[in-house]
Amino acid sequence: MLRCCRIIHILSRHTFIPALKNKGWPDPILNSRGFCMSCKMTEKSTDAQINALKRPADDTLVETEHEDKKLKTDQDERKYPKKKVALLMAYSGKGYYGMQRNAKNSQFRTIEDELVTALVRAACIPEGHGNDMKKMSFQRCARTDKGVSAVGQVVSLKVWMIDNILDKINAHLPPHIRILGYKRVTGGFNSKNNCDARTYSYMLPTVSFFPKDYNQEDTSFRLSSEILQMVNRLFGLYKGTHNFHNFTSQKGPRDPSAKRYITHMSCEEPFVRQEAEFAVITVRGQSFMMHQIRKMIGLVIAVVKGYVDEGVIERSWGEDKVDVPKAPGLGLVLERVHFDRYNKRFGGDGIHETLEWTEEEEAIAAFKDKHIYPSIVETELHEKSMVNWMATLYIHDFEATATGNQERKVGNVLLGWLK
Repeated sequence: MLRCCRIIHILSRHTFIPALKNKGWPDPILNSRGFCMSCKMTEKSTDAQINALKRPADDTLVETEHEDKKLKTDQDERKYPKKKVALLMAYSGKGYYGMQRNAKNSQFRTIEDELVTALVRAACIPEGHGNDMKKMSFQRCARTDKGVSAVGQVVSLKVWMIDNILDKINAHLPPHIRILGYKRVTGGFNSKNNCDARTYSYMLPTVSFFPKDYNQEDTSFRLSSEILQMVNRLFGLYKGTHNFHNFTSQKGPRDPSAKRYITHMSCEEPFVRQEAEFAVITVRGQSFMMHQIRKMIGLVIAVVKGYVDEGVIERSWGEDKVDVPKAPGLGLVLERVHFDRYNKRFGGDGIHETLEWTEEEEAIAAFKDKHIYPSIVETELHEKSMVNWMATLYIHDFEATATGNQERKVGNVLLGWLK
């Protein structure tokens, strides 16, 4: 196009004008302002267009790469629509500093660090959003503590709905962390705020419930039906709404948020693993504070073993400070999260599914049997976390968290260990 304009311009100056003169065209017309301006404008236009094309090679390359990248992203977004989903997670918490990610301190590896890395590598989320998951509306249902496992954790976020999404995410996760299922949810769904209740389990050796004078390392101990009934009666005292400020370090006695609603708590029938007897405690509540469940279990163990009378449980709900022992975190597992209100409102609208995981029950049980129960049993038998913790129960005075008497007992225990 530009070459043609240049040729026409040259021809008009060196061929057309002389030819017109030979035909008798008067010079005033050929030299008129309009005729000359048209030639000059043609010349200027072609020069400007030629100069516009003379850009630096680097700029052209950068713009081309940017346009190609933008085109690829647009094509990916058109090919894989971005939708909000709920992911069902299962993981063994051993070796991790809890569920929640701490972007400012990456040296403490968490479950979310593994998940976000897998989501980016599987091309479910943009790479640039990995450090700011709020852009993907990310939310976890429960913030499990250090060493705590889960088979029913649910996270909500927006993802690109790629083909074979579960297989591709799991391909970038370690074997002890798995996405067992996913379901489409509403755009405003939040796994934490829409959760009505949470169910936890706690696996422990049954020797935990034998009197304090008994050999705590005797794996031949078997739990009697009488002691099991006593244990379940004490756990039943927790049902209802109570002030659990003594079961966490985060709340004061007059903090309204310290009141929590417990709907169920019981100990199931014991079973034997590697010649030692274990049992599983199940507790369901609206929500739980940090260390609350472990302290609820720790206090019942102290009562059953004879370190304090059962009146301490009711006393712990008052405003006075009570020294409540905290059981080890090893056996704690997030079993399930409940979305009853969400299911009732959206589960039958013909668009969204109910957040029930009945089809994944078999996979959940298999994951527990392979990755969670063996880890708890082997760690307990080798490291004796429960046995070592029970050896410190006599330190607690069950009156206050820090008294001179308790400090002296702690000092005596330390001296004994040093000897």
